[in-house]
Amino acid sequence: MTVLPSRDLVHAAGAALAAEASRFSGYGWMRGTSGNLSVVVDRDPLVLAVTASGLDKSLLTDADVVLIDANGEAIDPDDQRPPSAESGLHAHIAARTGANAVFHVHAFDAVVAGHRWPGGVEIRDMEMLKGIGHLADDETVTVPVIRNHQDMTVEAGWFDEVYRPATAEVPEVPALIVANHGMYAWGSDVAAARRHLEITEWLLRFAVATR
Repeated sequence: MTVLPSRDLVHAAGAALAAEASRFSGYGWMRGTSGNLSVVVDRDPLVLAVTASGLDKSLLTDADVVLIDANGEAIDPDDQRPPSAESGLHAHIAARTGANAVFHVHAFDAVVAGHRWPGGVEIRDMEMLKGIGHLADDETVTVPVIRNHQDMTVEAGWFDEVYRPATAEVPEVPALIVANHGMYAWGSDVAAARRHLEITEWLLRFAVATR
């Protein structure tokens, strides 16, 4: 049986995610109740706090998170709220990449980019690439694209097909586009995930506007 993290830890995670959701809602990336954000609150076993489903993401509070396990299933028997439909992919990305924060938004240009380049979005010779750990010159970085599916185990399999872990020579690309849906970005903490999300969205917006 999974031991639940402390209430203080969960509320701290909820407060951090509420602040990020408000920020991204201001960008227009979490319209209506769309999108979801998560942070890892335990690694052994894996437990994430993920934003609760069906809520206006611009109005979240520190209480608006649901605890999930490595399969994306809710684990708190006293909390009957459903987790996000994409919780399983959040958990899979956190487990596969080692990220401690995973953010999913419906940024418009990410959806356009996934539609225009379903085989992946190639970007090179852009100063902003430094912000996701890559070179500003002489390196082609591909933001991968997978198809959309309602079964997160299917999407997790597709993620594994396109994800390239970091090597000593080449960093990972900490972002993913889900075609006709949105984008994910992740990082070692909330600040890193935010940075990767904002920078990748900017690069995708530039690609859509100039090609």
